[in-house]
Amino acid sequence: MSVIYLLISISIVVAVAFFIAFIMAVKTGQYDDDYTPSVRMLFDDELAKTKEKSKSKKATNNN
Repeated sequence: MSVIYLLISISIVVAVAFFIAFIMAVKTGQYDDDYTPSVRMLFDDELAKTKEKSKSKKATNNN
């Protein structure tokens, strides 16, 4: 029975360590996306055109 207590306590310590590592990674900006916003402006016009086309197709199909 003491082995179960040992394993549970070790697993809690490991889980807390991973959680602290995750929080530190988020605070340092490891998950920030620096590439997508600079590229998104290149494709904004194409996305707007495809949305307009799909809206016009829906409007003609509904009539």
